[in-house]
Amino acid sequence: MNLFNTLYRKMAAVLLGLVFITGVVFYFLVGYAAEMYQQEVAQKLNTDLARNIIHEHKLLTGKQVNQAALKDLFHDLMVINPAIEVYLLDSGGKILAYSAPEGHVKRQQVDLEVIKRFVSGSRSYPLLGDDPRSAQRHKVFSAAEIRDEHGLEGYLYIILAGEAWDSVIELVRGSYILKFTAALLVAGLLLVLLFGLLGFFVITGRLRKLTGIMSAYRQGKPDELKRYPLQGRPSDEVDQLALSFNQMADRIDRQLAELRSNDAKRREMIANVSHDLRTPLTSLHGYIETLLLKEKDLSEAERKQYLAITNNQSKQLINLVSELFELAKLDSCETLLDVEPFSLSELIQDVLQKFELDARRRNITLSSDYGQDIPFAYGDIGLIQRVLDNLLQNALRHTPEGGAITLSLDAGAENISVRVADTGCGIPEEDLPSIFDRFYRQEKSRQSSASNAGLGLAIAKRILDLHGTGISVSSYLRKGTTFVFQVPVYQKTGL
Repeated sequence: MNLFNTLYRKMAAVLLGLVFITGVVFYFLVGYAAEMYQQEVAQKLNTDLARNIIHEHKLLTGKQVNQAALKDLFHDLMVINPAIEVYLLDSGGKILAYSAPEGHVKRQQVDLEVIKRFVSGSRSYPLLGDDPRSAQRHKVFSAAEIRDEHGLEGYLYIILAGEAWDSVIELVRGSYILKFTAALLVAGLLLVLLFGLLGFFVITGRLRKLTGIMSAYRQGKPDELKRYPLQGRPSDEVDQLALSFNQMADRIDRQLAELRSNDAKRREMIANVSHDLRTPLTSLHGYIETLLLKEKDLSEAERKQYLAITNNQSKQLINLVSELFELAKLDSCETLLDVEPFSLSELIQDVLQKFELDARRRNITLSSDYGQDIPFAYGDIGLIQRVLDNLLQNALRHTPEGGAITLSLDAGAENISVRVADTGCGIPEEDLPSIFDRFYRQEKSRQSSASNAGLGLAIAKRILDLHGTGISVSSYLRKGTTFVFQVPVYQKTGL
């Protein structure tokens, strides 16, 4: 089992390590600072000790040590302060006499550089000099020059923290005060650790909640919360992360819904294509088979009738396949608009003339309505004509005998509105959002003519999408339907 498999545990381990290291470092720093402070205080208090002793005792006479005076000095110092060690040095730093027990002194020479700095008064406390009892150790001291009428005779060198002092320091380190201080330090660090862990637990609580929500979303659990609840604007990085997750989940849900919808439409399109292809193919195959089997039994009139039906069915197949290829091409990236300025009013007249004969045969009135000041439009004239053809075919298909179809223009500053209105049967309100879908048919029973594959409005909408405009529809049952779309106005630019 991994003990650090959560963010909280990792943060807790880091905090624990930091607290431990801080405690150890702080303990040693306090001990070092206390020792330095004690040495500084001892040296400051005894700065003039050596000088005062020299004034009171004549320790050197010429180059000879005054043994009587030195013995009295050692005796007095041992009574007053046994931690002090006195060393008598010649002018070169050689030890001439000392108050330490025999066999304890390890050095025969003391470095005078530090002593000279001390005597000159240029010093910063604590100033450490050589400890004659150790070859490496240094301790605080007091020193003074011994002079006579001939000049410098030597130095009085006093170690302020001798072996007795060292033993006292060890006793202090094991004292109740230090133990109590160490206990307070440990208690303080444990308190910091406790509050730190509590704070981390609170801070990571929202992350744990977000992790649970994300896990539930990934596993698709139906009864679990799928979004992180946010109140107002995000306040920190956790809220930002939660907001990003919510937005990502919303987007994924929309994309999944679109995929399901597209999959359903794809299945429906395949079924529609299969039906629309199968119907004329079956009819075509049936009549061709009849012609082959009963060629000698059919009259000339029947033979011509069968051939005419076969020809009509083949045309329907060609139209359907052509529309499928046209829509596929419009949906791909291969279609490039051949835009140019053109007269939309002239194009309308051409389209109306093309459908005039069919309208008369059905006793439907075709008319146009536009002014004389219609500006030039700017677009792909061939594709715009295709839109008008599809809309008029749709209007003729759903307008009963004696009805009317009106094609009107309304020019604006940037666009020309084209309106195709009929007095047909209308479209139910619930079907309006779907009329531009591929293979849409109002006749749910699919009893309409096979020539109507339900692709005309989808092609028209796709063409207008390529032009950067849209198409809208309004319809009322048994009153008629109106389609409106815009074509950009040609804007003349000066040189």
